[in-house]
Amino acid sequence: MLTLDLSGRTVVVTGGVRGVGAGISRSFLEAGADVVAVARREPETLPEANGRTARFASLDVRDPDAVQAFMDGLDRLDVLVNNAGGAPFLPVADGPLRTHLKILELNLSAPLIMARAAHAVMDRQPEGGSVIMIGSVSGARPSPGTAAYGAAKAGLASLTTSLAVEWAPRVRVNSLTLGMVRTEQTHLHYGDEDGVRAVERTVPLGRLAEPSDVGAACVFLASPLAAYVTGSALLVHGGGERPAFLDAATVNQDATVNKEDPK
Repeated sequence: MLTLDLSGRTVVVTGGVRGVGAGISRSFLEAGADVVAVARREPETLPEANGRTARFASLDVRDPDAVQAFMDGLDRLDVLVNNAGGAPFLPVADGPLRTHLKILELNLSAPLIMARAAHAVMDRQPEGGSVIMIGSVSGARPSPGTAAYGAAKAGLASLTTSLAVEWAPRVRVNSLTLGMVRTEQTHLHYGDEDGVRAVERTVPLGRLAEPSDVGAACVFLASPLAAYVTGSALLVHGGGERPAFLDAATVNQDATVNKEDPK
């Protein structure tokens, strides 16, 4: 697989030991970077690629003191990928209020805490650094059943653009807007393979993203090829979601369109 060379760079990936985060960690390892995969609990196996393995650090990214101690222990930090997050299906009127608040905390407060501590390290380095937020299409459209998650991701998009202005020119801040990604937990969201294939048919590119697709986009944003890119949101969603009205409409969509100007 062709990749960019990020040898000598230190990359921290939150939630970097499974799912999308593991794919991001592997992509940076393939690019030659030294990867620190952060999570609360150590997994049985760590992400590896090209004979190299990510280092593991146990960290609660919602704890400002723990985050600061972690950052103080790094010799350097070139890239931070704020990937940790997620939420169960839970309508706002249901469940304990504390659960919804914790979803906001993990998906918005934690990235702010991590980014702020990372900035202190990056800003004193001659090369500066790059922060990448992992966002979601849920932040740009209604998210019934995951409203707190969608609200947090909308806030993350705003945080990205604000930090890009505040921290320029030394630290670049960008985000990825993810659609549906195939991971080891895909069946929990879409059911068996028949269900997954049905969902894939709603995506213009005809498939769910792989974690490696997300990782490749992160490597690009962290690389010199994106040296003039900051405050941007890169859409990684396979073309988005097919508009529901197209399936509900009764008009013959195969009919020849009248090319004359409508009156």
